Amino acid sequence: MDETTSNSLAVALFGEILTCEQLIRARLGRVLPRGMEISHFSVLNHLARLGDERSPAQLARAFHVTRGAMTNTLSKLELAGYVHIRPDWDDARRKMVSISPSGRRARDVAISAITPMVSDLIRDLGEDRVRASLPVLRELRCRLDEG
Repeated sequence: MDETTSNSLAVALFGEILTCEQLIRARLGRVLPRGMEISHFSVLNHLARLGDERSPAQLARAFHVTRGAMTNTLSKLELAGYVHIRPDWDDARRKMVSISPSGRRARDVAISAITPMVSDLIRDLGEDRVRASLPVLRELRCRLDEG
């Protein structure tokens, strides 16, 4: 593949991914429960899947955001009663974050709202085609995560 073709392919790939991301965010924003932002759902979903506490720094690294941005998100989640933030018993300078029962319920409500939208997209695209695209998307994500 020559350089021009390679550059065109790269521009097309990332153009499609960025446009999909914008469209997905817009659709999610419309179906998430009132007052819940995508960043809130993402953190709640992450904590629910892990089933364990994480420090704000660990969460910031996991989401590739600054500690300040994560602190802002966590403050809003704590104010809503969706997370518990406590001092780290081993290092008082650090804090630990866990999902609260209310946060777990809010995450479940959000998933219930999101599921029909995603299911419709999968049905329209075709389950086999979506399943076939996952390995490429997963590998792309892993390679981007490395650098």
